[in-house]
Amino acid sequence: MTEAEVYSNLTSVFREVFDDDTLQLTPETTADDVDGWDSAAHVSLVVAAEMRFGLRFRTAELESLHNVGEFAQLIQSKLEAR
Repeated sequence: MTEAEVYSNLTSVFREVFDDDTLQLTPETTADDVDGWDSAAHVSLVVAAEMRFGLRFRTAELESLHNVGEFAQLIQSKLEAR
């Protein structure tokens, strides 16, 4: 899966979780940039991403992330490792 495909799928996940079809992600997007991105939404986001990409994330992997770009890189690296 290309980086563009990861972002496209990740954008779909975010739009579903936050119920906002206008949401646009950038690598610099953080929780502060998205209305409603709280701890409960974060859990929903991670679960939805796991389902979309067929991956499992460890807590330690997620705790080190600072923005969407880092999340996309994590997804990409896990997909490539399969």
